Amino acid sequence: MPDVLIELFSEEIPARMQTRAAEDLRKLVTDGLVEGGLTYAHARAFSTPRRLVLAIEGLSLESPTQHEDRKGPKVGAPQQALDGFLRSTGLTMEQLHVHEDKKGAFYVAHLHKPGRPAAAILAEVLDKTIRSFPWPKAMRWGAGSLRWVRPLHSILCLMVTEAGAEVVPFEIEGITAGNTTRGHRFMAPDAFAVTSFEDYAARLKRAFVILDTAERADMIEHETRNRAFALGLELVEDKGLLAEVAGLVEWPVVLVGDIGEQFLNLPPEVLQTSMREHQKFFSLRDPADGRIVRFVTVANRETADDGATILKGNQKVLAARLSDAKFFWENDLRVVANVGLSGMAEGLASVTFHNKLGSQKARIDRICALTREIAPLVGASPDLAHQAAEVAKADLRSAMVGEFPELQGTMGVYYARAAGLPDAVANACKAHYQPLGPSDAVPTEPVSVAVALADKIDTLTGFWAIDEKPTGSKDPFALRRAALGVIRLILGNAIRANLAAIFAKGYAGADAADLLSFFHDRLKVFLRDEGIRHDVIDACLAMPGNDDLTLLVTRARALQATLDTDDGTNLIQGFKRANNILIQAEQKDGVEYSFGADPKFAETDQERALFTALDTAEAAIAPAMQAEDFTAAMAAMAALRAPIDAFFTAVQINTDNAIVRRNRLNLLHRIRAICLGVADLTRIEG
Repeated sequence: MPDVLIELFSEEIPARMQTRAAEDLRKLVTDGLVEGGLTYAHARAFSTPRRLVLAIEGLSLESPTQHEDRKGPKVGAPQQALDGFLRSTGLTMEQLHVHEDKKGAFYVAHLHKPGRPAAAILAEVLDKTIRSFPWPKAMRWGAGSLRWVRPLHSILCLMVTEAGAEVVPFEIEGITAGNTTRGHRFMAPDAFAVTSFEDYAARLKRAFVILDTAERADMIEHETRNRAFALGLELVEDKGLLAEVAGLVEWPVVLVGDIGEQFLNLPPEVLQTSMREHQKFFSLRDPADGRIVRFVTVANRETADDGATILKGNQKVLAARLSDAKFFWENDLRVVANVGLSGMAEGLASVTFHNKLGSQKARIDRICALTREIAPLVGASPDLAHQAAEVAKADLRSAMVGEFPELQGTMGVYYARAAGLPDAVANACKAHYQPLGPSDAVPTEPVSVAVALADKIDTLTGFWAIDEKPTGSKDPFALRRAALGVIRLILGNAIRANLAAIFAKGYAGADAADLLSFFHDRLKVFLRDEGIRHDVIDACLAMPGNDDLTLLVTRARALQATLDTDDGTNLIQGFKRANNILIQAEQKDGVEYSFGADPKFAETDQERALFTALDTAEAAIAPAMQAEDFTAAMAAMAALRAPIDAFFTAVQINTDNAIVRRNRLNLLHRIRAICLGVADLTRIEG
């Protein structure tokens, strides 16, 4: 079974497109081969700035010969039906056969499709793949009609067997497949032939090309850490930048450069952001004080002067970039010194948040009012929380955030401290945006929590009021993320709050009940990851206080833990049995069996034991529920499992004795009432 090697060699492919393109190449080619009747053992895709590569192992030599007997219309059917059958089979009337069954005679086409060699199928698949490749952006060049992300120079396409390597006959838009490739653009530009994937990868490495993106990234990270360690510094982690730089170079060479002394007092985040965004530089930090003092650039070649010329050019460009950042920083500090951070925030009156929800300043005013309402619930000073809400978004008007939007919040902390504001106010400038995603930290400082909740709840109630809710997969205003942020803030800080009441104090016109329902749906998704079933949450949602998320989740976790035990699972079955019998009897008799169960009418030991067990459970459950100790309440409820099982095993409910029957039905009501007092077990599935 042959192996296949494909290389599509072009001008530089944008780094952000390489990983996806390699996976698209693997999928499109292998799917096409399988559709063509071939099989394969394994396929791997690779990318460098100038090439996409696919290596396939164990490809079948040819597609199998196919035989098919296709049943057609009945003999004597209309000519139109017969003509359609002939077209679909590609046969003539003389080539059809007549068969008979109990329904009569009908035409049959004996179809024979001979197998095809793998090389012919591969050539067709590759042609289709190249012509329809799903680049986010593609271009044409010269006089041809072929579109590729950058001009395509050559195609390597080999089929390797024990007899050796053969070029797959293939040509597209004047580019003929061959067995040659090229190494590094500058260090080994000459073409060379290869005979297999192993030979290809080895020769590329000798020609200063590392084929595997992950290997290039590991080389960059390892060498950068070593160089940093030697200087007594540490690398600032940036996995996104590492992945991007690994897609910019074929032969990574790590170089360490100096940041001008005049820029070292800029905030570390400013230095890191400017160097990452403009220059694709990594930052090296002094662990003693957290300042960024050096940078790392990754060159794509070795040079005779060990990168000195490259570093000199990079440092010159970097100095120009950081001069801009220094100007923005100093200008913003002057504004803060002159008018204060609240003065900077006044400019937000001219910034539109949403055409139906007003300006950013109007939004800040709403957040300030809502923060005062929330502050006592989270243990924050209402005055301090109001002050934090007033300036939390002021840095949106700063020159620095205008240049680097991703620094919003971060710069607010620096400007608040420069204005002499309390630390709690300064910290809220950044923390109120959090959590930004599932892996982001949840603020715990009371002032930050109050402003973060007010910010997200204003967003949600505002968009609910103008009927801009998420629909299906569309959520242009990230409202699901905002709701999840509120949930994590509440649960992470064990906040006891009536959410519906808070929603009512948000943007006027929002349907608080509908928004609370949206939160409950988000809560189900959030708790699913910790193993709490949606029906368990439904059982708890049916209980009072379902807009107190901390209370709701505490109850749900306790119920899930109970259901995860044998007693809990079997208790559900006993409860459902009792409830079903009771419902049927009440419908049949037209009465409600809800009082009067008396142990003096008990006829069996199991019946008397159930009375005792119910008395014990009620005595334990009532104070536990009052204390919101759901774990204790559900443990007492689960203890009913054995006496209920024994009762149903020994006792016939619908006995001929009417007094005993009524007493037993009232006893079932006690079971139902006790269980429903803890959670609505009717909503538990199974």
